[in-house]
Amino acid sequence: MHRVVVLALDGVIPFELGIPSRVFGMARDAAGEHLYEVLTCTVDGGAVETDADFSISVDHGAEALTTADTVVIPATHRLGPIAREGVLPPHLADALALIRPGTRLVSICTAAYVLAAAGLLDGRPATTHWSWTERFQKLFPQVKLDPDVLFVDDGDILTSAGVAAGVDLCLYIVRRDHGSEVANRVARSCVVPPWRDGGQAQFIERPMPEESAATTATTRAWALERLHLPLSLVDLATHARMSRRTFTRRFRDEVGLSPGQWLVLQRLELARRLLETSDLAVDAVAVQAGFGTAASLRQHMQNTVGVSPMAYRRTFRPVANGLSRAAGARG
Repeated sequence: MHRVVVLALDGVIPFELGIPSRVFGMARDAAGEHLYEVLTCTVDGGAVETDADFSISVDHGAEALTTADTVVIPATHRLGPIAREGVLPPHLADALALIRPGTRLVSICTAAYVLAAAGLLDGRPATTHWSWTERFQKLFPQVKLDPDVLFVDDGDILTSAGVAAGVDLCLYIVRRDHGSEVANRVARSCVVPPWRDGGQAQFIERPMPEESAATTATTRAWALERLHLPLSLVDLATHARMSRRTFTRRFRDEVGLSPGQWLVLQRLELARRLLETSDLAVDAVAVQAGFGTAASLRQHMQNTVGVSPMAYRRTFRPVANGLSRAAGARG
């Protein structure tokens, strides 16, 4: 069984601390067997304070990190010398040194600072909470920080933005490991969407629109029912009863993406579901998802997911025993 070890640091945020146990702990195969074992540890095995009005005690010290297949570090606002100077305190550096080479590393929110201070993100893409990105970039210019996304998958190291983006990332990992059917069951159990479109840009503070201002939500719902059609910006703006310029501005403010970018992501999500759950030929999947041709679908999947439609289907299509063959392909 895949072992996930969660490293709780002093000042850990309780919400983020609970995400791995909740999401990975809910993942089961078709026979109802758990797919992950989740352990929580601290650097010294002792209790740690949270950023709330209580402390937590655990059953494991840093030695648990030596047994991990995946290590998750939740957020803390008490980063101390990490946030001031970009340097790990010795006791934390010693703990991280126990992690075996090849272990998958996951940070939630500000925990990206920990991975960066350890030198593990040098030259690699990553993200963190949008309000901490400016300081991060100054401390760790060698990291390819993307402040606009909800999470980044760089293979053996994955980083997320703040709070609920940790849920998005853990669900994504379940999906990467075991396919959409398992991840969707976990999402339903947790009463959260299995996938959120857009990035952090939609959550950054902006001046509030006028109360009378229209929203694009109704038009987005309308478009989701018509992804197979060649929807244009004019079609969307007309449905929303706005000018193209106003619609584009409000859409980007609400979603964090342009209408065209959003449509492509929604069509890709539909295509992925069809590839995973149906026997439709790639040509038919392309038509139903609104790409028109298999060549167009192939190009968009290569650009966004990194694999062809057939390679994606081979990776994520459930096999006879009810499990998927996902073994680390991005997607």
